[in-house]
Order: sequence, then C-alpha cells, then structure tokens
Amino acid sequence: MDPLLYLAGLVVLFLLWIKVKGLDYVIVHQRWIFVCLFLLPLSVIFDVYYYVRVWLIFKMCSAPKLHDQRVRDIQRQVREWKKDGSKKYMCTGRPGWLTVSLRVVRVEPLANMGQVTALLTSIGWTLPVLPELDDLTVGGLVMGTGIESSSHIYGLFQHICVAFELVLADGSLVRCTEEENSDLFHAVPWSCGTLGFLVAAEIKIVPAKAWVKLSYEPVRGLENICKRFTEASENKQNTFVEGLQYSLDSAVIMTGTMTDHAEPDKINRIGLHFKPWFFKHVESYLKKDTTGVEYIPLRQIIPFGNNPIFRWVFGWMVPPKISLLKLTQGETIRRLYEQHHVVQDMLVPMKNLQDAITRFHQDIDVYPLWLCPFLLPAGRGMVHPKGQEDELYVDIGAYGEPRVKHFEAKASTRQLEKFVREVHGFQMLYADVYMDREEFWEMYDGRLYHKLREELGCKEAFPEVYDKICKSARH
Repeated sequence: MDPLLYLAGLVVLFLLWIKVKGLDYVIVHQRWIFVCLFLLPLSVIFDVYYYVRVWLIFKMCSAPKLHDQRVRDIQRQVREWKKDGSKKYMCTGRPGWLTVSLRVVRVEPLANMGQVTALLTSIGWTLPVLPELDDLTVGGLVMGTGIESSSHIYGLFQHICVAFELVLADGSLVRCTEEENSDLFHAVPWSCGTLGFLVAAEIKIVPAKAWVKLSYEPVRGLENICKRFTEASENKQNTFVEGLQYSLDSAVIMTGTMTDHAEPDKINRIGLHFKPWFFKHVESYLKKDTTGVEYIPLRQIIPFGNNPIFRWVFGWMVPPKISLLKLTQGETIRRLYEQHHVVQDMLVPMKNLQDAITRFHQDIDVYPLWLCPFLLPAGRGMVHPKGQEDELYVDIGAYGEPRVKHFEAKASTRQLEKFVREVHGFQMLYADVYMDREEFWEMYDGRLYHKLREELGCKEAFPEVYDKICKSARH
C-alpha cells in the first residue's frame, strides 16, 4: 500500500476515534499523544537552548557583573510606575545568575535548581535542601516554598536562606536578614511576591558527596507505617528520609546518607533513560517484601512512561518541560484536569500523620502518596508551629487521578483543607486553593504580613497573597 494512503487511513481512523470517544475524554486521558510527539521534542530543544545560554553567561562572567545595573533598572521602573499614578499591580520578569562564596551562594530569583546544582556540584558543594525538579526557581522556592528529603534536618527551602534583597513598592533596595530588617526577612517566605520584588537571595551550601546510600524498608499496617516513619524522621543520622505509600496499609520507607564510595554491585543510576520510574522501582521492594540497599548518584503525565519500550524510545527526552505543559494546556484542559486529577501537598504535624493519611484515603484515594518529613522552626511569618517550640511536620503529596466515586474537585479539596486547618497544618500555595478569605487567614498567620503591607505601601502596588493564588478570590 502507498505509504501516504496508509498514513491518511491512520489519520481518518484517529479522527473517528476522537469523534466516538469525545474530545474531552481524549484531552484528559490520551494527552500522551501530544506530549510524546510534540512536547518532548520541544523540551529537548528548550533544554539545549538554556544549557548553551547558561554556559555562555557563566564563561563570560557577564551576568553577575550586571546584577547591580539590573537592580537599578528595576528600581527605575518602580519609580516610573509611581510617577504614572500606580494604575495597576506590578509583577516580576527578569533573568537569573548566581555567584558562590564560602558556604553561601548568592542567586538571582530566576536561577533554577538545574543551573544552581550544575555549578555547585562541579566544585564539590550542594544545597542542604535541593528540590528535585530542575525547573524550580529560587524565587518560586523563596516566595512559595520548597521541600526535600533532607528537610527533617534543615527545614523548608526558606530556612536555608540567610538573606534576601528586595526592591520595595517605593523603588528602594532593601537587604534583610535575621538581624537586619528582621520582620521583612520572616515575612517574605510564602508571600508570593506581594511585599516586593526579590532581586537576590543568599543560601547556605554544604559539601557534596558523589553517592547517596539508600535503604529501602517495606512496611505494612497504617499504625506501623506511621511509627516507623516517625522514628526514621527523628533520627538525625539519616541525611535523607522519605516514604511512598502505595495503599492505606502498605508503604516503603527510604533512608539515606551521602558517601564518596559505593559498592560497585549495588550502584543504581536511576536517572538513565531506560530505567523504570523511581516509584515503580521502589514498589518492587514492597512486592518482594524485602529490604534493600543501593547507591544512587547525588544529582540526578505519561500513563505508560514506565513501559520499557517507551523508556528506550522517548526516555532520553523525559521529563517534558513544565512551562510547555502549562503553555499548551488551555482553559478546556485546565478545567478537565481540575475535575479529574489531584495535585496537592498538605503539610501536617507528624503527630497527626495517621489521621491525615486516613483523611486522604477517604476524600480522594490517590496512591502512591509521597511522605516527606520536615522540621518547622518556631518563629514569625505566615507558617510556623502553633506553640513556641520547633516541631516535626510531614508533607503529604498526592498527585494523580482520584479513585473515590464521589470525588468533586472543590468539595473534596475543601474537606482536606478543613482537616489541615484543624490540626494546624498548611497547604502549599502552588496548588488549587478553595478556602475563602477567613479560612485562609485561619490557616496562615497574617499578622506580620499585613503589618508590613501597610508599612511598606504594598496595597496599591501588589495584590494580597490570597487574591493572587486562591480560586475563591477569582470567582
């Protein structure tokens, strides 16, 4: 058969299939077609472009030298905004760079984790809290939040920052630390850019080692899971702690330490394109009901992504760029995904872990759940423990399609939000938030935030954080 006729026949069959199934069904359940054929190749092109761009910037050393000039330009634009009558809210848009000194890295807000770690690991350093997605920016992790499996020691991303530099609503440049402009230093995290423009952050760094020695422990029974996870999280000898819960009563708890030496027969380079997804690899220990130890390198939406054929053919292009997924999403896809998928991170006290997992199971029934412990220091700002002492919390991450028959995005999420408020927990603000204004400020401590918005003249310059991120504020 003529290849063109054969191709035309396939196209006709594909269009008929879309007509029978319905466009909404195809968009939600078969988006892999668009992702594989278009987004993955585009993601590779984007990665190559940004790699070359960053390499040129670092080699020429031009970006750090121009930082002060770019800050002055931001100040000029803010002053012009005031002169023109402050007619609309301001927003962010600028490139990123980083420079390193002893034990601290000074970074512009749009420098991402891929850029930061590429430089740091090349000189033997890393961030104490290193979120895994390369596209996450320093600004997003400061103004929002960030967490990783070392957070039971170091806290959230904001807690490894020692200084912020901001351009305020009046155009002035301010540096804030624990000792200097302390109120602003504590109020910036979780403020989502509504107190000023972040232009630089100073972040702690720690010595890096080549490998992570990772231990896998399958655990059964919800009470036993919570007990073992709490014990592992309280043990500071564990550099890394996280868990993957595959059902209400089965999970794998992982603990790790950094090392420069690895046993050759136990090395697993999990980032290689033909390797199975990590959560499927971890699940194998649960299915075999056996513990294990591996050495993995320190640095390292498609339904059948774990299929060996897919991994060999497309795996080298994974993951697709999050920015491209958002760019091509559109209102229809966004609405349908909202009703058929859950992407939430709820932060609850470790003492309430068992009740929280039960709540997740009843309201959404999404597995696996990601469990990541973190230390939440006592203090000021929007997020801190209820008492005056540091407290161990856990991030429960749910990402997938709910299996409960009664799932309805707004009602089900509001049920989770209500529970989290009752145990004095918090919801990550990147996700869909359905709380009303009163409920929102019941969850977060707004006293210092509102005080500074008044003192710094932010009300005309920037929206309130609730209005910026909450769905209820936009309807």
